[in-house]
Amino acid sequence: MKTTDFLIIGSGVIGLNVALKLKAKYPSRKVIVLEKEKNLGAHSSGRNSGVIHAGFYYTADSMKARFTREGNERTRDYCKLKNIPVNMCGKLVVTKNEDEENTLDELARRGQANGVKLEVISKIEAQKIEPRVKTVRRAIWSPNTGSVDPTEVLRHLHEDALQSGIEFQFESTYLGILEKNPSSTTVKTNHGPIQAGFVVNTAGLYADRVAMDFGFSKEFRILPFKGLYIYSNEKPGSFRTNIYPVPDLGYPFLGVHFTLTVDGKAKIGPTAIPAFWREQYSLTENFKFNELCEILWRELKLFAHSDFDFRNLAIEEIKKYSRGHMVNLAKALANDIDAADFKKWGKPGIRAQLYNIKTNKLEMDFKFEGDQRSFHVLNAVSPAFTAAIPFADHVTSKIAELV
Repeated sequence: MKTTDFLIIGSGVIGLNVALKLKAKYPSRKVIVLEKEKNLGAHSSGRNSGVIHAGFYYTADSMKARFTREGNERTRDYCKLKNIPVNMCGKLVVTKNEDEENTLDELARRGQANGVKLEVISKIEAQKIEPRVKTVRRAIWSPNTGSVDPTEVLRHLHEDALQSGIEFQFESTYLGILEKNPSSTTVKTNHGPIQAGFVVNTAGLYADRVAMDFGFSKEFRILPFKGLYIYSNEKPGSFRTNIYPVPDLGYPFLGVHFTLTVDGKAKIGPTAIPAFWREQYSLTENFKFNELCEILWRELKLFAHSDFDFRNLAIEEIKKYSRGHMVNLAKALANDIDAADFKKWGKPGIRAQLYNIKTNKLEMDFKFEGDQRSFHVLNAVSPAFTAAIPFADHVTSKIAELV
C-alpha cells in the first residue's frame, strides 16, 4: 500500500498551489496529488476565462477581496518569472441605464476599500480607451485587469511541483475511505489504497462529495452552472479592452461581457446556465443518472422557492443558449456588433458553485472546513484562478494549525 504525508485530491489551480506550499513548508514530507483525469486542466481551471481580475467586486471583509487584490499582483509576477504571456488590456465597467449608476458607485467604493487601482471616468474618457464602448454617463476603468492562457499557468505549476519532488497520480479516482485511525486515513482509489497522514480536498465539482465522506459539508452542496463563450472572428485588436456590465451584486455571476484573450481576440459570455449533472459539458457528456436525479430535484425545489430567485436566474440563463440572444446582450455594451462575427462557441466550463441547503442561498465567498485529519476547499469559484497563490498560502497556514 502506498503511503504519503499529504494527499491532495484534485490538480486544479488550487490543488497545485496548495501542494507547492505544503512541500515548501514541509520539505521532508511526501506529497501526492491525485487526479482522476489523464491530463491537467480537464475541468474548471483549464476551462477558465483566463481573466486576471483586479478585485473590486467584493466587499472589503471578504476573502475574495483580500486574495484577489494580492493574487492579481502575484499572478502577474509569476507569469513574468516564467515568461508566460499576459495581455494587460484593462477593463471598463459600463452602465446600460441611469438606474445602474448607484451600483457603479458601490463598485468604486469597494475598489477603494480593497486598495485596488481604478478610477471612475466619463463616457468620453471611456471612449478614448475603447472607441466602441457604450455607457450612459460614466464608467469604471481598471488598468490592472489582464488575460492569460490558464493552461500555460497550470503547465508551469505542474513543472514546479515535479521539480520540488511532488508525486502525481493521473487517471486515479478517489473512491472513498477504507479506514481511519488516529494518525492516518486510508483512501480507496481505482489504482489501490493510499494511506495518508493528512488529506486535502480540492476536488472542485466533487468537493462536497469528498467532504461528506469525512463528515463535512453537512449544510452545503455543489450546484453546477455551465459557462459558454462565443468567439469573434474579427481580427485581434478590434477591441482594446475588456468591457463588463454593472453586475447584480446579489449573484456571484458578472453577466455577459466582452473578454479579450491573451492574443487579443474578443469573446462574449459567459453564461451561467444550470447544469443537470456535474460535468455536463454537452447534451450527454459524462452523464450520471444519480447526479441527474439529485441535482434536478434540488433545482426543481429551488425553481419553486429560493431566496435568490433561482427561477428568474434559470430562465434568463437558458435563453443564452441562443447565439442571437447572447449577441443582443453584447450589443448593449459596444457599438458596431455584427452577429455574423460571432459564430464559434468556445469550450464550455462548469462552475462549481456552493449552495447552502439550510439557508437556501448561494455562498458568495470562499469556503473551507477541516480538522486534524483533513481539509476541504468547498467553494473556490471565480476569481479563484486569480486568487490561487495567496489563497493557497492561507489554506496552508490553516492546515499547519491542524496537523
